[in-house]
Amino acid sequence: MFIIYAMILVYYLFAVNTFAFILYGLDKSYARKNKRRIPEATLLFLAWIGGSIGAFLGMHIFRHKTQKRKFSIPVPALAVLEVIICIFCLYQNYYLVTTEYQADLGLENDITIVQVSDLHNQFFGPGQSFLLSEIEKQNPDIIVVTGDAVDLTHTSYGIAKDFFAGAVKIAPVYYITGNHEVYLKGEKLDKFFAELEDLGVVRLDDTYIDAGEFILAGIGDASLDDFDAYGAFPEDKPVILLGHEPQYIELYQSLGADLVLTGHYHGGQIIIPGVGGLISPEWELFPDFYEGIRVYDGMSVVLSRGLGNSAAPVRINNYPEIVVIKVT
Repeated sequence: MFIIYAMILVYYLFAVNTFAFILYGLDKSYARKNKRRIPEATLLFLAWIGGSIGAFLGMHIFRHKTQKRKFSIPVPALAVLEVIICIFCLYQNYYLVTTEYQADLGLENDITIVQVSDLHNQFFGPGQSFLLSEIEKQNPDIIVVTGDAVDLTHTSYGIAKDFFAGAVKIAPVYYITGNHEVYLKGEKLDKFFAELEDLGVVRLDDTYIDAGEFILAGIGDASLDDFDAYGAFPEDKPVILLGHEPQYIELYQSLGADLVLTGHYHGGQIIIPGVGGLISPEWELFPDFYEGIRVYDGMSVVLSRGLGNSAAPVRINNYPEIVVIKVT
């Protein structure tokens, strides 16, 4: 969703700044011809609603209003502020960070898992090259995708497919669906799943595989409320479980999971220093668990902040996150 909001914002800023630039030029022309002028309140209003860069350029290119303090001070200040805000928002939403956790499951051969969650069609370079490059640096043994690779409101199966096509070249990829895939059910989504299968992506919705030293299991988001696809696993092997939403602790425990990898919460969208994440997708203010790793009676649960956005278009103090789990 961030892409559609970002594009709307870009179009708006382009339009209002272009309009401001034109009006400053017209007003200068009217002044020279002694015609009826554009009200100064209108020219200043355009600067205040996001057209400050166009207003600033119009002032200096047309040599207009540069000697008036009501223009010469606020318009440049607003232009600088506008540039700073744009850079800040872009940095907050596109600067990738990697967070590493440790999980001791008693494996003879250590493995590295890279978890990608809540991509939501976020764009990280041509062919998702920036994201894939960061994943490759981790030298993962497997890559797990814990839901919402696509987004309901700005669906681009192509962006998601680019990621999966690159990821399978790095390591085996396992994928479960999130709530946005549930919303998108239909022929286009089924075709997308088929294309992922052709790429070699293994979808673990309501199924599992025996990976030798451990069980890798998954639960599709549509099944979380009434899951009955398989029962509790025996205790002879550790169980790594993929579940999109973190709040189903009792379900995950009932299946004998030792390590659960989740997402969905987007880090609370806005992280307030000293307080925590602001809001969950369930509209819970300041959720107790919004990122990180927690242990529940011996079961470790990792909650990724994810990569993209959904209802809210901008992350603040909450960089897009790749999760790396060193499993021993």
